[in-house]
Amino acid sequence: MSPRLLSLAFALTVAAGSLFPSTMKSARTVAAKDALECKPGEISACGLPSNVVIDMSQAKVQRTDAEWQKLLTPEQYQVARRQGTERPFQNAYWDHHADGVYFSVCSATPLFDSRDKFESGTGWPSFTKPIEQALVGETTDSSYGMTRTEVHCNVDGAHLGHVFDDGPRDAGGLRYCINSASLKFMPRADYGKWVARKGTAAIDTR
Repeated sequence: MSPRLLSLAFALTVAAGSLFPSTMKSARTVAAKDALECKPGEISACGLPSNVVIDMSQAKVQRTDAEWQKLLTPEQYQVARRQGTERPFQNAYWDHHADGVYFSVCSATPLFDSRDKFESGTGWPSFTKPIEQALVGETTDSSYGMTRTEVHCNVDGAHLGHVFDDGPRDAGGLRYCINSASLKFMPRADYGKWVARKGTAAIDTR
């Protein structure tokens, strides 16, 4: 190829990269860091949706897709049933400090206690542990060129978020990064009445 043609080819390549930057990068070049490591505008591992298959065969609460859409708000449906992710610092519970228990939005299943909630700085509600480990399932999520651990409610299959190993060391070292849209809050006094009425082992449906 002549020098003139080489120059023309190089110019076209640069132009293509400017006009269509997404075509010049692989999926792995859009690196998703943990939220605590991100600079403003960068995508965090918490801020990406999931792409896993949740085993619903053992779930006690099962509904059709149409039924879930009627029961949930559009955002709740997108996050809890479609494995989406809400925006950080723009959700109901990231800065919520009331004393009580967070239930699954898809069933009356108590998942996280406010006593185990901590300020992670990520913009999503974060917990060191679930109330009962058996109620929260884990699935390996290999989407977006990463390996993350997706967490969901074992009772109803609702996608909750992800769990990371950068939590408080004095509390086990885990950080359950959970979407507010997958939760509903019950104050401590009401939770005490709920437990007395249902029993600690009782799982109600919506």
